This record gives sequence, C-alpha cells and structure tokens, in this order.
Amino acid sequence: MTINETATAPAEATASRPIARNITDLIGNTPLLDLDAFAQRRGAKASLIAKIEFFNPLSSVKDRIAWAIIREAEESGELRTGQRIVDITSGNTGVALAAIATSRGYPVKFYLGDNTSPDKRKLLETLGAELVTVPNSIFIDPEGLTKLVEQIEREHPEAYFTNQLGNPSNPTEHYRTTGPEIWRDTEGAVDVFVAGVGTGGTVSGAGRYLREQKPDVRIVVAEPGDASLPTEEQPYPAEIDGVHKVAELEDDQLPPNYDREIADEIISIEAEAAYAVARDVLRETGLFVGASAGATIGVALQLSQRDEFAGKTIVAIVPDSGERYLSAGVFG
Repeated sequence: MTINETATAPAEATASRPIARNITDLIGNTPLLDLDAFAQRRGAKASLIAKIEFFNPLSSVKDRIAWAIIREAEESGELRTGQRIVDITSGNTGVALAAIATSRGYPVKFYLGDNTSPDKRKLLETLGAELVTVPNSIFIDPEGLTKLVEQIEREHPEAYFTNQLGNPSNPTEHYRTTGPEIWRDTEGAVDVFVAGVGTGGTVSGAGRYLREQKPDVRIVVAEPGDASLPTEEQPYPAEIDGVHKVAELEDDQLPPNYDREIADEIISIEAEAAYAVARDVLRETGLFVGASAGATIGVALQLSQRDEFAGKTIVAIVPDSGERYLSAGVFG
C-alpha cells in the first residue's frame, strides 16, 4: 500500500472566505482545539479545549484590543493623524499596536520591563517601535506602575496613551468578540472558562459575556505562584510573562480593567510548572504555545481532574505562541 493510499484525503472547502483588505480584517474568529487526548493521559475527567489566539495576524490575543483601542480612538477624535502612540507593554500588545499603527501612519513608543522576552523586543524593534527599558524591580513597589504612568504622561503630553490596563475598549472588545466566539463554537457547551490576567480584559470581558449566557459557568483565573513573582531578594525570578497576580491585592494594585467579581476561583501555578506544560503540549500535540498558555492549560488540567467537573467542558485561553519565548528559557 502506498503512502498516498493510506493518507487521509484533504477536506473539501465548505465555505468561501472573503479576501481581507487589511490585517485588521483577520483579527478574531480564532479556532478551538480539542486537547482531550492530552488531558486524559493526565487523568482528566472533563473535556479540555484550547482557544488558539495566536491565529490572530500578529500572533496573540492582544491583536483584538490593539485594534479596538486604535479604531475607537480614531472614531472619537482622540487619536489624530501622525500622533505618537505610547503605552506600557510586556510585548504582545506592543507588537499588535506597532503593526497596526505602522500601517496607519502613527509612530509608537513603548515602556517595557528589562525582563521582557528578547524575541518580543526584537519584534518590536523590527516594527519600528522606540523602546524604553525600565527595571523589573519597579513593579515590586505597589505604586510603581502608577508612578510609571505619571512619568509617561509627563514626558509625552502630546501623545495618545493607549492605556491597555485601563482603557474600557479592552474588556468591551472581548465581550463583543472573544466571549461570543467561544459560546458559538462550543454551541453553548462551555462549563468552565480559564484565563490569566495581564490587563484583565480577556477574563473580564469574555467571562461577563459567557456568564450572561450561562449563569452557572465557572470563571477561573490562572495566576503565578509566589516563587514566580519578583521580590527585593530576587527581582528576576522565572516568570510567566504577561500574567499577573490578583489574589489578595488591594483594588488600587489591580489593573483597572480587571473585574475582581468575575472570578469564581483563582489558582496559582509556578512558572517552571507552566513551562513544563508548554513543553509537553508542544511535544505531544504539536501546538507551540507560550508560557502564559502553559499556565492556563496547566490550571485547566488541574480542574479537569476534579470529580465535580466530570463530563464538563473546560475552555482555556492560549494567548500567544511559543515562538515568542525561544530565548526566554521556556523551552530550555
């Protein structure tokens, strides 16, 4: 029997897709992938599904909010032709903002921690972004982020500060797109939704939509464990890039876009454990996920092993690709 005879025939096209006129036309409608076999090898009693956000054109979930922020700022007149865009970013929002801004004639400048993945920094530089590096230790101070925002606004009063952490366009876009896509593609079968908190927009916006459709849906936040957080003694631990702690923090220490009432449960996972999950997912499924996806899938696996979720469907967000962490130690 020949290889051709044993190969599965390609699926026939079932629907046409219009030709996109801009990269922003390609944002959203990302696929779901069944990870049941992977999960069942680890004792899962529930079905595990990944929402693959690196199918967005700039390869992360942040494409959604970058386009929403720019689009709505243009419509309102807050963002004017040729105006500089500035923000604080751990990389992915900056990449999306820079690509969209470049195509629309806006210069960009970003402030980012000195522990940001070298792969993300290279992407930002390639896209023409001006970068200002700030020490990771600044985020040990509970007021560090507020002080940095004040510095940016003082240094660039003429610029448009996209403010991904506090811009309401962020959770609104996830309410408008991410949540409805999950509901549609699972045909309403989603029982548990797992996401991390970077800005808080994904879990707050998509979570709110899903809860409106299904009041008993369980919303779970994956956050880094204590050993994965910077301290004065260890300002550069192994970290889950772009995923932040939310439990036990005061309101003024949380991203303004994070609705702390949305989460039914918060589960911590250490960076090394998240890295191990990302490596296992790659080796066993071929899905090349980043560290933050290692965290969400790792937490989803913990949930899937509980008797209370037997027969249920868990959807975990995969924020970006492992290609953005090749130089960050995630894959060795």
